[in-house]
Amino acid sequence: MRRTVQRRTAVGFTALLALFLPIALPAVASASSSDDVIVLDGATSAEGIAAGEGATFYAGDLNTGDIYRGDIHDSEAKRFINVPDGRMAVGMKADVDNDLLFVAGGATGKAYVYSTETRKTVAEFTLTTKAMQFINDVTLTEDGAWFTNSASPELYFVPVGDCGELGDSDDVETLKVSGRAAKPLKEGEFGFNGIASAEDGDTLIVAHTAQQALYAVDPETGKSDRIDGPDLEFIDGILVKGHTVWAVQNMVNQISRLELSRDLSSFKVEDVIKSKHFNIPTTVAKFGDTLAAVNAKFGKQATQYDVVLVPAWD
Repeated sequence: MRRTVQRRTAVGFTALLALFLPIALPAVASASSSDDVIVLDGATSAEGIAAGEGATFYAGDLNTGDIYRGDIHDSEAKRFINVPDGRMAVGMKADVDNDLLFVAGGATGKAYVYSTETRKTVAEFTLTTKAMQFINDVTLTEDGAWFTNSASPELYFVPVGDCGELGDSDDVETLKVSGRAAKPLKEGEFGFNGIASAEDGDTLIVAHTAQQALYAVDPETGKSDRIDGPDLEFIDGILVKGHTVWAVQNMVNQISRLELSRDLSSFKVEDVIKSKHFNIPTTVAKFGDTLAAVNAKFGKQATQYDVVLVPAWD
């Protein structure tokens, strides 16, 4: 039964992704072993990564939804949470203080929250029931978790209490985004992708893949303003620390480090981070001066999925 569910989920995502990719890609072998590569042992796919406590990271198997846990000093990450059938794992963030892992559920239209202490499912939220949906990424603020939908100009907010208390799907709030970011998508385009909070949660920074852009979104009103700067081709996951943004550009195998202006109205590219081990990286986590990026290998025939370590600064 699990194999059937996985195949149906994978086919649905692959069909959506095929519309997004401009060309078919040839098959390639898996990445070779290296001190800079951490293998997700047994993973059938990959997409999201989150920093945990210390050197710990969590990564997800996109197709099955299973969660892997590893250490950036080790060569392998092991399956940590074997989730129920029919789930997916896309972007994710760890709430270290409350031992919680928030995971975007992709084509399921859901979000999942797991305990990193007991490995149990703490909550499952239905964010949307629209026919076309892809819950892509998540960011945490002091008040809760925000999720993106790559098929619709909406953000979803799940409130979280001071001690990690969670409600149910009735507590989910939908924020309709306005402005240029809400421009209708063409068939097969990915809209909102990565998301991060800035200014202590007063502003949300959202990556828009089809528009190759970053937007500042007001979490109260949904008003969006494009952040002026060069086009960011194939922008995917983003990480924001202060006024620095690391923008993962999946199909061009690079991470651009950007510097935001004080008022978040513009950015400039400080440097571009590359690695011979990048194989369509999608999301990134930061550990001091080290970035950990997960290789998704979309459109390729891979037998191994992995995390690549690179310097955060040029």
